[in-house]
Amino acid sequence: MYYMGVDVGSVSTDIILLDRDFNLVESLYLRTKGKPINVIQEAFKILKGKYEDGMIDGVGVTGSGRHIASYIIGGDAIKNEITAHAVASLNLNKEVKTIIEIGGQDSKIIILNNGVVTDFAMNTVCAAGTGSFLDRQAERLDIPIEEFGDYALKSRTPIRIAGRCAVFAESDMIHKQQLGYSENDIINGLCEALVRNYLNNVAKGKDIKAPIFFQGGVASNKGIKAAFENTLGVELIVPPHHTVMGAIGAAIIAMETLKKENRKTNFKGFNIADVNFSSKSFECTGCANRCEVVKILGNEEVVGCFGDRCGKWNNSKESVG
Repeated sequence: MYYMGVDVGSVSTDIILLDRDFNLVESLYLRTKGKPINVIQEAFKILKGKYEDGMIDGVGVTGSGRHIASYIIGGDAIKNEITAHAVASLNLNKEVKTIIEIGGQDSKIIILNNGVVTDFAMNTVCAAGTGSFLDRQAERLDIPIEEFGDYALKSRTPIRIAGRCAVFAESDMIHKQQLGYSENDIINGLCEALVRNYLNNVAKGKDIKAPIFFQGGVASNKGIKAAFENTLGVELIVPPHHTVMGAIGAAIIAMETLKKENRKTNFKGFNIADVNFSSKSFECTGCANRCEVVKILGNEEVVGCFGDRCGKWNNSKESVG
């Protein structure tokens, strides 16, 4: 019997299964590509051939697309990414004080004290401190992103690259290439620039203490990890399943929620892979807020609504518009 965790983000969608001993037994990574419904159905087509509906004891959802995911799948617990990442980390180490998470298009820092989140922050719209920034530079240098960290660790001549803005960083990198610096030194400079950007923006004013967990796809980059450690003066811990910690946290939250409430799962089954889902939006005229409400339909029937501030349409099955 398993608990499912679903993390629907802007870049990727992660779906995992945990057994009752918190062991990861399944992990799927798919590109969201702006179509969260389609990507969830694609994942379920894969899982459908390996698992039966009755094998799922609970479902937890997180990420920017958590509301859509919950209505489609039948979520038992809906939590934001901050809580999900914190729960997953605390499950591995009760003493963790700081979580650094850097993904494809977002980054965040979470501060904990005695197992409780006391502060957090997320990046702005700028991509200079995220994985997509590194992806673009790796493509420009024609170097596989998986090897970026190895190049950085071979650097022998430290150079400083402007990291406040992705555009300026790229221009500065080109300038350093024209001056004859090696790829190793330039890549190391990029890693250090990303770390400076993160610490001066996302983590500005935060009380960073060890133990520090480093999570998200960028945690695979040895150069970034080394740059953080050199700057902070402490070792960063990269969890074994650092790329799917949000989904793992969601599954754990679902497990705890169902046990506490002593109820069965809302899971709708793997056959949702074959349902014709669509979404529509309308403007609620019930008050001056004029909320944009999103309506999710499955085979032309309303399965849920979200986006309203007052909760009038939330969980409503009434057909509107």
